[in-house]
Amino acid sequence: MIAPHHPLSSLERRPEFAGLLRENQQFATGSGKGIGESINGWFDRLMLQSGIHTSPMLWLGFCLLSALTFGGMSLVLLENPVPVMFLSAFGLLLPVGIAIVLRTRRQSAIVTQLPGMTDELARSARAGRNLEQSLMLVAGDTPAPLGNELKISARRMEMGLDVASSVRDLADRTGVSTLTMFSSALALHQDTGGDLIVVLERLGASVRDRQHFIARQQAATVSSRWAALMMISIPFIVLTIYSAWYPSYFETLTSSKAGQISFWGGVTGLLTGSLIVQRILGRTTRF
Repeated sequence: MIAPHHPLSSLERRPEFAGLLRENQQFATGSGKGIGESINGWFDRLMLQSGIHTSPMLWLGFCLLSALTFGGMSLVLLENPVPVMFLSAFGLLLPVGIAIVLRTRRQSAIVTQLPGMTDELARSARAGRNLEQSLMLVAGDTPAPLGNELKISARRMEMGLDVASSVRDLADRTGVSTLTMFSSALALHQDTGGDLIVVLERLGASVRDRQHFIARQQAATVSSRWAALMMISIPFIVLTIYSAWYPSYFETLTSSKAGQISFWGGVTGLLTGSLIVQRILGRTTRF
């Protein structure tokens, strides 16, 4: 046991120690140039925001293993290269789809927790605590997933960072843009001062208003999202039915030049349309 007067019993709080809490395992290099760098950055953010406690490299290994499993099973059962290709692509994207679903659920939970968290901050400040003390107290009382992110900020403050620096990347770590408003309000109060209770109460009201707006926007676009999902799924359903009823369907289709052109043209158009629809709907479902 370290004695109370021992030099190691009281370590100096230094901001540079906060970097030890950051995960450095990522594919993106930070240059921001090229399609490959954009894809790597998107995958890194997906792993971080989904709350999956594995490295991006390990999850990529799951994607490759899933692709080999689905591709190998289809090769043994169907002995046709075209279904093997599609099922391998499905297996490759399946873990990515699972991560996207987990991220969406996590973001929904964080958005639901935000109003209560801001109210608790205001109550803590009303009891006479300063901003740093209030945030550290709320971080310990807030359940996951928002509580886990606040605990990271609290540990950074314990290591010497100020409040603004500790919460600056909350929106990037969670993918919830509403937290940008939260971190900006805290940073502004730290720089300019003012009535902390009023700032937190107005912040809570703003978070609730934004939450209601997002809910109404998602309700207004639910039919469009389901229509887009059906439009993307129907070609795969039709191909599956034809493959079950006519095992030689793909071989007959791709045996001629016209069949190959129509098949690959349809695949290209489907992928292009899916990306466009996903980009449009992604803007209307952003938290």
